[in-house]
Amino acid sequence: MAGTGLRELKKQQTYQNVSDIAIRLFLAKGFDAVSVAEVAAAAGISKPTLFRYFPAKEDLVLHRFADHEDEAARVVRAARADTGAGASPVDALRRHFLDGLSREDPVTGLNSAPEVLAFHRLLYGTPSLVARAYEYQQRSEAVLAVALGDTLAARLAAGQIIAVQRILAQENWRRIAAGQAVEAVREDAVAAAEGAFRQLKAGLPWLGSANAGDATG
Repeated sequence: MAGTGLRELKKQQTYQNVSDIAIRLFLAKGFDAVSVAEVAAAAGISKPTLFRYFPAKEDLVLHRFADHEDEAARVVRAARADTGAGASPVDALRRHFLDGLSREDPVTGLNSAPEVLAFHRLLYGTPSLVARAYEYQQRSEAVLAVALGDTLAARLAAGQIIAVQRILAQENWRRIAAGQAVEAVREDAVAAAEGAFRQLKAGLPWLGSANAGDATG
C-alpha cells in the first residue's frame, strides 16, 4: 500500500513538473512556437514518455485544471452526504463559488497575480487551448450530471451550471485583465454570482427537492 502511494505521488510530481516547465516555455515563446520535443528535452524525459503522461500538447497547459474537472460533482456529493437528500445542489455550488471568490481562487477569475493573468492570456489567446478546454468542460458536465441523477434533466442542469461558472469566471478575468483591481471587481463579482445562482435555482426547482436525483428525462 505504501509503495503504491509513493509511486502515485511520484507520478503526480512528474505531471506537475513537466506541466510547469511547458507552461514557462509557452509563456516565454508562445504556445505554437514551442515543440513537444523541446518540452521533453527541458524536462529531461523522452518525447514518448511525455506523451504517456500528456496525450496532447494542449494537456500540458490544461493539466492545471485537472483537479477541477470533477469539482462541481464533488461539491454536490459532499453536500448530500453532509445534509441529506433534501440539500439543494445549487445552494452548495453557490456557496462553493462564493468561497472561491473570497479566497481569490484563480478558477473564479478573481485574481490579479501576474502569473495567473499570464496563464489566462495564454489559455484564452490560443485557439487550440480553447478547444481543448471545451473538452474538459464537457467532462465536468458529464460527471456533474451523474452526481445530479444521470437523467436528461440532470444533463441539461449540469450544462447550465458549468456554463454559469465559466461565464462568471471569464467576466471577472476580463475586467482584471483590462486593468481593474481585484477590490474594484469583487463586489460586482459576488453580486453577479448571487444573481446567476438565484436564476439557476429558480429555473431548476427540482434540484431543491428531496428527490432531486429522481427527475425524469
